[in-house]
Amino acid sequence: EVQLVESGGALVQAGGSLRLSCAASGFTFDDYAIGWFRQAPGKEREGVSCIASRDGSIYYSDSVKGRFTISTDNAENTVYLQMNSLKTEDTAAYYCVADGLCSVTASLMVDFAYWGQGTPVTVSS
Repeated sequence: EVQLVESGGALVQAGGSLRLSCAASGFTFDDYAIGWFRQAPGKEREGVSCIASRDGSIYYSDSVKGRFTISTDNAENTVYLQMNSLKTEDTAAYYCVADGLCSVTASLMVDFAYWGQGTPVTVSS
């Protein structure tokens, strides 16, 4: 059974940093693409970043490129999202996802089958 459990969400001031963690079980990162979505209140869900399982290529949305870094610890089966230079518009619930299409060349991440419960990030001005 695939499980994704996020942690690390918090209230942080603009300009600050935060690291989200996602403990994955029931699969390995060689099996599935892994990544993060977010959804702000009243807004559509947005793919933030993902790592393709086939070649390890990494996608970032334009809104976070240069500020966020996705990484994995394969021994711990954990994926991280390091978020720096946070802005108020980064406020959202962040969801860990697995088993979907993660394409750097097409600049998209879609159709992820597995989702965590989400962790809230609030960036204050």
